[in-house]
Amino acid sequence: MNKIHFENLQETLYTETLDNGLDVYILPKKGFSKTFVTFTTKYGSIDRTFIPNGKTEEVTVPDGIAHFLEHKMFEKEEGDVFQKFSVLGGSANAFTSFTRTAYLFSATDKVYDNTEVLLDFVQEPYFTEETVEKEKGIINQEITMYDDLPDWRLYFGAIENLYHQHPVKIDIAGTIESIDKITADHLYECYETFYHPSNMVLFIVGAVQPEEMLAFIKENQAKKTFGEQAEITRLFEEEPNTAAIPERTLEMDVTKPKLSFGLKCTNVHLSGEAMLKQELAAELLLDVLFGRTSSFYKEAYEDGLIDESYGYSFSQEYGFGFAMIVSDTEDPDALAAKIRQTIEETKTSWSITGEELERIAKRKIGQFMRSLNSIEFIANQFTRYQFNEMDLFNVVPMIEKLTITDLQAAFATIQDEAGQTTFKILPKAKEDETN
Repeated sequence: MNKIHFENLQETLYTETLDNGLDVYILPKKGFSKTFVTFTTKYGSIDRTFIPNGKTEEVTVPDGIAHFLEHKMFEKEEGDVFQKFSVLGGSANAFTSFTRTAYLFSATDKVYDNTEVLLDFVQEPYFTEETVEKEKGIINQEITMYDDLPDWRLYFGAIENLYHQHPVKIDIAGTIESIDKITADHLYECYETFYHPSNMVLFIVGAVQPEEMLAFIKENQAKKTFGEQAEITRLFEEEPNTAAIPERTLEMDVTKPKLSFGLKCTNVHLSGEAMLKQELAAELLLDVLFGRTSSFYKEAYEDGLIDESYGYSFSQEYGFGFAMIVSDTEDPDALAAKIRQTIEETKTSWSITGEELERIAKRKIGQFMRSLNSIEFIANQFTRYQFNEMDLFNVVPMIEKLTITDLQAAFATIQDEAGQTTFKILPKAKEDETN
């Protein structure tokens, strides 16, 4: 077992790659009574076209299948896996993102028993056509529910506008039409391709003894047989740097208009330290330009263009990335114009100083350090960083090294007007009540 000590954070990470290829990471936290365990595969909603394990021809599976598979993993011939966790006092959950699917639990007692349930149910697939058909109705209800959520539509509407080809533009849950095409054979094909231990990470954080836990995991894995795993080939169409749709409007049952302003990132084939640097630089850049201490924020708030719903973010994975600025607003066009003005002024007259960068960086470091007090935050973020060859515990040193030049480089990847889009949700027009 390897030990990596992070002096600046006073954390020690224990890690080992097992014979079957599974990467295990254990982070003991003194003073914690809870343990949080995640078992994650590098497989998400964008992995729709690939070469199945053991085959040579590419396939394209129905949209939403990664999320569908996540749901089906909890149903076994003997019953619902959630019941097993409940009996053991564990609180279990799962989620599917664009790039990964995670199964997890938290517990203060019987951690080894809960860990065994987690490992066993994820590594023992059970799908039948009958259970798949039953699940379609459940997923369809979920899709319909999200379709009625204005903030969800606002988020995905901007992403749909930004991308021409990349499957990030497709809702993680798929559509009612795509879900209807899923079969048990599809699920097994995806499972056998993406759920091999060599494509997965097991992360344990909290009240845990590393040597004992690793021995327990090794014993569990030694009882199982896994087939040969070829390197996974994922296939994506070439994506232009421009936004697919510059502007789009949707009417929904809202009392106040909503705006999402999207900026497409043009430097997206990154991993490791280069990705971490760009991601953190872009986040700090947005803090300076659009944060609560910025001129933009003060003026937009005073003009009534934004309210407490206002927010901004930068999202990046290998192959895609985007910044997004959102708010409820009485005048979405005026807000969009003010965002564009801020970007144009920054392009023509860069005014961010080293003093501003230092101030924002210190605040970012403080926020990150506070986040490390949450084992849920650590568990949910750690695997994403690992899959992108980044290190969660290198965030602080990287922020400390960022320069104005790094912020300018990040800005250059999202400043192009051709890569911008607006998605507006407006209140439905009232029907004429006159006869």
